[in-house]
Amino acid sequence: MNKYFFTSEAVTEGHPDKICDLISDTILDEALKNDSNSKMAIEATIKDDLIFIYGEENTKAKLDYEIIAKNVLKKIGYEEDFKVLTKISKQSSEISNAVEKENICAGDQGIMFGYATNESEEYMPIAITFANKLALRLTTARKNKEIIGILPDGKTQVTVEYQNGIPKRIDTIIIACQHKENIDNEYLKSSIVEKVIKKVIPEKMLDDKTNIYINTSGSFIKGGPFADSGTTGRKIVCDTYGGYCPVGGGALSSKDPSKVDRTGAYYARFVCKNIVAHGYCDKCLLQVSYAIGKEEPISLFIDTFGTNKISIEEIKKYIDNNFSFKVQNMIDELNLKRPIYKSVSCYGHFGRNDLDLSWEKIKNVELKR
Repeated sequence: MNKYFFTSEAVTEGHPDKICDLISDTILDEALKNDSNSKMAIEATIKDDLIFIYGEENTKAKLDYEIIAKNVLKKIGYEEDFKVLTKISKQSSEISNAVEKENICAGDQGIMFGYATNESEEYMPIAITFANKLALRLTTARKNKEIIGILPDGKTQVTVEYQNGIPKRIDTIIIACQHKENIDNEYLKSSIVEKVIKKVIPEKMLDDKTNIYINTSGSFIKGGPFADSGTTGRKIVCDTYGGYCPVGGGALSSKDPSKVDRTGAYYARFVCKNIVAHGYCDKCLLQVSYAIGKEEPISLFIDTFGTNKISIEEIKKYIDNNFSFKVQNMIDELNLKRPIYKSVSCYGHFGRNDLDLSWEKIKNVELKR
């Protein structure tokens, strides 16, 4: 199509699903801080003032799940008194025996995707990049008291107009922002435009035809877990590429590095970004698949959407010569057995130039012809 529109959405850390992602990844970080070999798959569900934490673990770390969860909620901005229930069991010995071999093997079967595009400096699709930046900026404005009366829950949505495959302008921005009861609607809208939208979206991407909608329901007083339930792993499109490419079979948050749902997705992004950054194509998608107990992937699929400057065979050669999708290598090369995960549990796991992430690095290696 000569002209088309694409939309991506994001949510703030006060959204009930993101609360649960942040709780899960904070638990993982606490485990890795005390035992880098921790095997964790701890999830959370929240509704009203009740939090249920459940899953499997195999760690030497002593974790107080209730305190961790309550501290997360306080840091987000929820002051209510929450009740925490837990149901944690030991990781299955069958899984443990399949993973813990001479080299670490995949902790589950599954498919993962990586993606990169040169349409933004983050090598990310521009709609999800702006949606996540708007959500983060909304939270920053709240915590810094730049906008008075706004509360933790919120959602953003950005529609980009493309012409000949190139993003030309922002067609629509939608922001839903929880707020206190007596806040003036005009103050809220003007403040969000000035202190959120104009701080994030470049002026050249906005024009007099750009639609901006704020709190289209009229008011947004009741929010967070008191308006909706939340569960770990329900925002994987926000976490990844905003719908520009397929998502894998599993979520990212809560899982330790032996879980290829997470590690394979990070490494696939790492490889895609390097392929695009070195100019071998404008867009790159990788699919990788694993079987539990196997060290190497079962399959690897490459798609450049016809934008490749060299042959797919040469791109495959570049991958083979410079990268390894073996589980142990992915963990070692990206240094994943560290407490780094709560920092990416909200506002996107990829394209985060505000964080020092190993899977966002560009290796100084090129194709040897």
